[in-house]
Amino acid sequence: MNMNKVWLITGCSTGFGRELAKQVLQKGYRAAVAARKVEDIEDIITAYPETSIAVGLDLTNQNLIDEAVRQTLEIFGQIDVLVNNAGIGYFGSAEESDEQEVRRMFEVNFWGLTNMTRAVLPVMRKQRSGHILNVSSIGGLMAFPALSYYNATKFAVDGFSESLAKETAPLGIKVTIIAPSGFRTDWAGRSANEAEQTIEDYKTTAWQNHDSIRGYSGNQPGDPVRAAAAIIQATEAANPPLRLLLGAAALRNARKKIEELATDFDHWAETSAGADFPA
Repeated sequence: MNMNKVWLITGCSTGFGRELAKQVLQKGYRAAVAARKVEDIEDIITAYPETSIAVGLDLTNQNLIDEAVRQTLEIFGQIDVLVNNAGIGYFGSAEESDEQEVRRMFEVNFWGLTNMTRAVLPVMRKQRSGHILNVSSIGGLMAFPALSYYNATKFAVDGFSESLAKETAPLGIKVTIIAPSGFRTDWAGRSANEAEQTIEDYKTTAWQNHDSIRGYSGNQPGDPVRAAAAIIQATEAANPPLRLLLGAAALRNARKKIEELATDFDHWAETSAGADFPA
């Protein structure tokens, strides 16, 4: 196990990012700990002054992305693990959702993640090694009402990551999609905005799910401490998974999605194959 690895972790002020940064440093790795407000992570840096640095990072600002990479290389000389953790949520049916809010979410969840990845890839290519972990969601594999645009950002992350994994495998760069279900983070609380316009017709679909998710915020079954340990375990594995599900609900919903796909594919198999030119 290489304990000299350098991690760059985004979104460390709360939730997965914060817990992961603490555990990474506790295990003896070095880490660039990134957050929009560096004062939110000062306690982590104070606890590990020799092996960590604080990085101010707004994923909607390319200059700050480039600066984060530069600072990490200046202090540590390498980047071995990139964790694209930062992200935001948004509740509302497709019809109710505010375009400006949705576009902002795409800027953070998708474009911020991909721009951060593109900034680190030249470093990892030169090293001929590295591991990119993109924090998606079970909502990147299976969609839920009230989360149509959030699901869209995460489906985009999943598609980007799967393609990236095939592009970078020959270069020694691994990619893992992290797909959590409900965890006790701020995602369902202050980190997610919601549509101001509501339409009665979506009360029993979008808003029922919205109320359920908001209602159990703080009481989700997922433990961020165990999730962070699982993420570290994946980076230490000789053959890490392309997709790491976190939480029993994630596993259950992923299997349900497989069943739904198989049902449709099998039922329409003849029609699907019949769309080709005759052999």
